[in-house]
Amino acid sequence: MNTKQMRRALTEFATNSKGRKLDPVDLLRRTDMQVDWETLSKLAGNSIVNPRQFDRETVVAIAQLAALLETRNVEMKKPLDGKIAITAFFEASTRTRLSFESAVLRLDGKVLSVPDGQVTGIAKGESLADIGEMFNTYGDVVIMRHPETESVDEIQKNLERPLINAGNGSGHHPTQALLDWYTLLKWRPELSDRSCPSEKKIHLGIVGTPGSMRAVKSFLRLSLMFVDAVSKITLVSEMADPVGLDLTEPIEESPIPIEITNDVQEVLPDLDVVYVNSIAFLGDSYRNLDSRYGLDASSKLKPGAVIMHPLARNEELSEDLDDTVHNLYFAQAAGAVFVRQAVLAAVLNRLDRISDLC
Repeated sequence: MNTKQMRRALTEFATNSKGRKLDPVDLLRRTDMQVDWETLSKLAGNSIVNPRQFDRETVVAIAQLAALLETRNVEMKKPLDGKIAITAFFEASTRTRLSFESAVLRLDGKVLSVPDGQVTGIAKGESLADIGEMFNTYGDVVIMRHPETESVDEIQKNLERPLINAGNGSGHHPTQALLDWYTLLKWRPELSDRSCPSEKKIHLGIVGTPGSMRAVKSFLRLSLMFVDAVSKITLVSEMADPVGLDLTEPIEESPIPIEITNDVQEVLPDLDVVYVNSIAFLGDSYRNLDSRYGLDASSKLKPGAVIMHPLARNEELSEDLDDTVHNLYFAQAAGAVFVRQAVLAAVLNRLDRISDLC
């Protein structure tokens, strides 16, 4: 399939209705229409629980495969035929649960869904370790979200199937970070180059508290790997120490200049990418970002700058930005299915069923 045919095929897929629309063909062309299958094959049978498991090559390879899947009618291949995914969500979710389930079903796999933890034995006091034991015989992969940070360790005491962490308290959200970087690589494919031109490198602003925001924490962790693409990172937070223990060492070791400020308006005109999140997990409850850090159409954004947000949003991101070129957050959400398809195909060792798509 040539480039023109690939672009035509894209019209068959639904995409975001507002904001920037991204073309995965641009990313594939940047990588010579190839996918790094060897790197992806190393994920077979592995759990995906923390972004530190990845390196830059793996992130780019997943993005390559996601871009390929976004341009193909892969359903005909039935890559996950005979596989059952258990989506166990002990915490509320819209985009993550549904995009995972859509990814499985579109690849012809089957889903056993737990949309609410209170309908499980948890309501009777059952342990996650015992639930993990049961899951071994019910499915082939477990996708879990849980409000407790320790939940990943607890369920893995007995779980022998691969686990994909869909968010654990203030811990991590690795597939969200993967789709975030998939979005950035589609938006500016040069970021995938080891020799990214200096004029294409990005000053990345993160508005939030990585230490208590799992999506932000995972995104920052991956961003630190792109030393050849990120010229500077500015953290904007109301907290004096927003980083947390998980990120202290990688930040100290990173060659990327990193600064911390509490004034978003001061740095906003210099940022190429503004990553915003609103919800911080503090102890046993959630807290929204202070209204001082809100963005709207009157904010002094750099021309061409883009805004990212893992959603759901609150007052920190105004709807009057939705129809502007700064809106990358809807395109971000639209890419979720393809990234999660790529992860599932790799983890469940079904890459051979789609490797001839190139």
